[in-house]
Amino acid sequence: MPVLLFLIDTSASMNQRTHLGTTYLDIAKGAVETFMKLRGRDPASRGDRYMLVNFEDVPFGIKAGWKESHATFMTELRNLQATGLTSIGQSLRTAFDLLNLNRLVTGIDNYGQMPPSLLLSPVLQASNTSIL
Repeated sequence: MPVLLFLIDTSASMNQRTHLGTTYLDIAKGAVETFMKLRGRDPASRGDRYMLVNFEDVPFGIKAGWKESHATFMTELRNLQATGLTSIGQSLRTAFDLLNLNRLVTGIDNYGQMPPSLLLSPVLQASNTSIL
């Protein structure tokens, strides 16, 4: 059961508008929704679990955990608003800490052995911040 974590930049800079008039945050939300729709068509995605994390400080940045329903995830995604500052370092740390916690709870880590490739948890980030 893979866990896919979406890390969405909710800093105030995501309120910038494109030439079409949509905000960067709306584009990020739309990308996540499109991914979820396309992934939902794949029969292999039945066991997928999703997490939604934004750039707020812990614990407020965790919008939907891996035990939340798909409906809760989508509601929290739609309710995201761009306010605050960009804290990409802390947000990435939170994301990987949550994934490590999930790996600990599910017991999928085999120390001294390579983890099965199907159990790797990708982090998908949507931001207007460039990373060096």
